[in-house]
Amino acid sequence: MANKTENQKAWLFVLPVVLLVAFNALIPLMTVVNYSVQETFGDNVFFWEGVKWFEQVLNSERFHAALLRQFAFTGTILAIEIPLGIAIALTMPRKGPWVPVCLVLMALPLLIPWNVVGAMWNIFALPETGLLGKVINGMGIDYNFTQQPVAAWLTTVLMDVWHWTSLVVLLAYAGLCAIPDAYYQAAKIDGAGGWAVFRYIQLPKLKRVLTIAVLLRFMDSFMIYTEPFVLTGGGPGNTTTFLSIDLVKVALGQFDLGPAAAMSLIYFLIVLLVCWVFYTLMMRNEEA
Repeated sequence: MANKTENQKAWLFVLPVVLLVAFNALIPLMTVVNYSVQETFGDNVFFWEGVKWFEQVLNSERFHAALLRQFAFTGTILAIEIPLGIAIALTMPRKGPWVPVCLVLMALPLLIPWNVVGAMWNIFALPETGLLGKVINGMGIDYNFTQQPVAAWLTTVLMDVWHWTSLVVLLAYAGLCAIPDAYYQAAKIDGAGGWAVFRYIQLPKLKRVLTIAVLLRFMDSFMIYTEPFVLTGGGPGNTTTFLSIDLVKVALGQFDLGPAAAMSLIYFLIVLLVCWVFYTLMMRNEEA
């Protein structure tokens, strides 16, 4: 059998896009790297500082606290949205006129801009005029997300769950629809129950889809900024001051460009490292 020669000319069509994206990404990145190793007092005059700003950020209790809040928020989000998204996807119809209706309803929250989501939930959760605030306070529960740290945290989590669970639902639903009917027929012949079908057929077939869902939700939730900033402004106190919000405060509020640049690079490396480790472990389990 003759060896086939692969045609690599298709890369020529992709190359302009790759170069454009690389250019748009490298220029801001190099600017951040430049600021992270220097100090400036204006007038475009810079002084070499080396790794001083990186040491300052890594030894900062403020950075540690913001990073801990970020991991806690992301862990909570993943623990809620992944199981909830799978559960909702399992209840959605596979055939019939209700399929497009369900898909459209699931996609609606994803179409709303992030700043609008924060504004909507800010109005919705106000303790005196918002529907959610009025209902909760009407039940005898003291609720005020503008003054109570726990209420602010829970409201931010609830807002993110409402906004982004649909993404997990749509990905899981696509994975479920891709499972051949032969698997279900064989399970029916063997007398397998609903849990057995989910445990041994649906869940294994969803591994790749769920890997993508977890990676996307980890990156989105770990870099979240607009929604909590519009909802709570990072308060009350520092309750919802996640790493992204703290970074903006350092860069724009305090105008400490050196520490802000170092923090942004550390932030970027943390996201990159965690995603790489998680993806490597998931793919290793997939091959095992």
